[in-house]
Amino acid sequence: MFALGLGPDVVGVTHECDYPAVAAELPHLTHTVIPDGLSSEEIDTAVRERTGRGEHLYELDTEQLISLEPDLIVTQELCQVCAVSIDDVRAIAEEIPSRPQVISLDPMTLGEVLKDVRRLAEATEDEGAADELLDDAADRIDAVRGRLEGAKPRTVAALEWLAPPYIGGHWIPQLIELAGGVDALGLPGEKSRTASWEEMAAASPEVVVVMPCGFGVTRAADEALDHHGLLSGLGAERIVAVDASSFFSRPSPRLVDGLEILAHAVHPDLAPDLHPGASVLVG
Repeated sequence: MFALGLGPDVVGVTHECDYPAVAAELPHLTHTVIPDGLSSEEIDTAVRERTGRGEHLYELDTEQLISLEPDLIVTQELCQVCAVSIDDVRAIAEEIPSRPQVISLDPMTLGEVLKDVRRLAEATEDEGAADELLDDAADRIDAVRGRLEGAKPRTVAALEWLAPPYIGGHWIPQLIELAGGVDALGLPGEKSRTASWEEMAAASPEVVVVMPCGFGVTRAADEALDHHGLLSGLGAERIVAVDASSFFSRPSPRLVDGLEILAHAVHPDLAPDLHPGASVLVG
């Protein structure tokens, strides 16, 4: 919404919304029930236990949402670990006097993410901004392709979690391909999945990208160092930690930044100037 220039019209966000910085200053309409300070393994255990009991991971501040009387609610049902229940949102929308339109996003590929830009622009009657945003994204994607034309593809393993290991899904395999790689374990448009360290080693990745879902680059690098023995056992030439929270986990236009970061990680010789400080070499 901010990328479309609609920031002044946004009246509330989730507790995870932190970009641009002004977004974090808006009323937070959600909160997580998972305690802070847990290790990645403890987070996984807590999530599995709650979802196994049919309990939600996030709660919605219904009173505040109703008081804001929005005209449009944008939510997502892509991942139950990442958002409040869409059924809860729709039920509460019926109670709001303004009778807001509810748009739920569920993209699985980069193309679908960018298509949602158009969808939101149509809902807010601001298609001109979408044209500009999408044209810029297309130009940057083409620039990466041009930069890597003729380069030998490198085998890549993208890990969205380390305890246990999760293989990156959704748009990640597509980004890897655009960045001059071959995803050793994931399939475009498919959900993330667990894998064993033995399976990953058998894929013989040349580059391992550590991108724990929702973590910034510092926490990702720490996670990689904590699991350095297992990661080194994969036999890759390079192990790189990236800011998943900003550039990979969220279905937003910043996935194009993620593509550029991957191009630098996979082919640093051909893309030395693409976000050089956005990744950390840990092995």
